Amino acid sequence: MALEYSVSLKKLVKNNALEVLYAPKELEEIFIKTRDVNRPGLILAGYHDFFDPTRLQFFGLTEFGFIDSLTKAKRAKCLEHFFSYKPSCVICTRSIEPAEDFMELARQNEVPVLRSADSTSGCMSTLISFLNVELAERITRHGVFVEVYGEGVLIVGNSGVGKSETAIELINRGHRLIADDAVEIRRVSSKSLVGTAPDNIRYFMELRGVGVINAKNLFGVGAVKMTEKIDIIINLELWDENKVYDRLGLEEEYMEILGIKIPAITVPVKPGRNLSIIIECAAMNNRQKRMGYNATKELLQSLGMTDDDEEDNKPKVIEVWH
Repeated sequence: MALEYSVSLKKLVKNNALEVLYAPKELEEIFIKTRDVNRPGLILAGYHDFFDPTRLQFFGLTEFGFIDSLTKAKRAKCLEHFFSYKPSCVICTRSIEPAEDFMELARQNEVPVLRSADSTSGCMSTLISFLNVELAERITRHGVFVEVYGEGVLIVGNSGVGKSETAIELINRGHRLIADDAVEIRRVSSKSLVGTAPDNIRYFMELRGVGVINAKNLFGVGAVKMTEKIDIIINLELWDENKVYDRLGLEEEYMEILGIKIPAITVPVKPGRNLSIIIECAAMNNRQKRMGYNATKELLQSLGMTDDDEEDNKPKVIEVWH
């Protein structure tokens, strides 16, 4: 059974510059549990099938214009019908001041009412993005997450292989840390994963022999970042003399996380290899592939070689996380 996530109305208000017109109790005690939102035009017109009161309900010029066009009796019936469903929250846009009968029904039914200065479409877009992140399906996994040349690079591997030390070198070279040791991964859309650090360990790093450091305090605020999209996964493993490593990059490998495949490569670790430079090259190469350029294919074409065996070149998914 999928876990159900929620976000408090207090966080919704604080992060989106909303004004509180009425709240039946403390905002931290009221929770939103769905990413979907709604403009209640149909229910105001009398059609209530499929109406979901758990969604945020947006009232803009169109909605207020409609109820203002009704006679006093029809207006009262329309608003009573809407508020009887006790929606989780109503948001008035364009700084519109709701009429007293509107606010009175909200108080009677204990429905929170917020207000935004933004347009209805703009406010909806902002809150949909906010809810997609806050209510996204998520997992926490061991690893280090850094931003390298704008690419979100998730570094994984066994404990002690050198993930944190490599991240320190990357930070020292001008890149940014997002999370060390534990990475919270959220599925924000059908194609995107976003990584961040748990609040209680954000910006802290553990270096064997040195101890715990705070990357933000040590390297400055420009060396850290709150969140980033995961673009590539780099698996560090100790060099195995008996293993044949891909030298040309012919095989496309992926790791599947929360049902989304992310490009992945395995980098063998041994003395003398500069992992930070290798990861920089991997990040830039991944961006080039995403833009349509593949150096391996160009090299093969220049040598007059082609890949005839399509089965051998199908993407290989590494099932490591579920």
